[in-house]
Amino acid sequence: MPLESLPVEFLFTMTANVSAPTMIQGGPQGSRLIVSVPAGTFEGPKLRGTVVPHSGGDWVTLRPDGSMKLDVRLTLQTDDGAHILVTYTGIGARAADGSTKVYSTPLFETGAEKYAWLNTVQAVGIGSTGPNGVTYEVYALRA
Repeated sequence: MPLESLPVEFLFTMTANVSAPTMIQGGPQGSRLIVSVPAGTFEGPKLRGTVVPHSGGDWVTLRPDGSMKLDVRLTLQTDDGAHILVTYTGIGARAADGSTKVYSTPLFETGAEKYAWLNTVQAVGIGSTGPNGVTYEVYALRA
């Protein structure tokens, strides 16, 4: 029987600031916006810290229907010094109120024993863009 809802566990809220974009217009797959992430933070019940400055970015494809396809790589540094690579794709679209809603599917990689549990997590992120970047609520899918 199909699920009525998905079981999730809240991981953290992440705010990522972005630099001014570089635009590549009229490419074969659409126009591209490339943005660096100079700063950011994340905080949740099991981990918190900062986005390592300029450790990644977003390679956005602007699609003909007005939506955008996300392609993101970031490095997080926990408050106790561990590094976690985050990669995700997703979709962004304008909402009726004029804001841009973004939905993503983060995956994590770390060698830090304390956070190794993240290596087997499929996460979902639900967020929105603001004047300086994007804020996500990130959840782990649970069985």
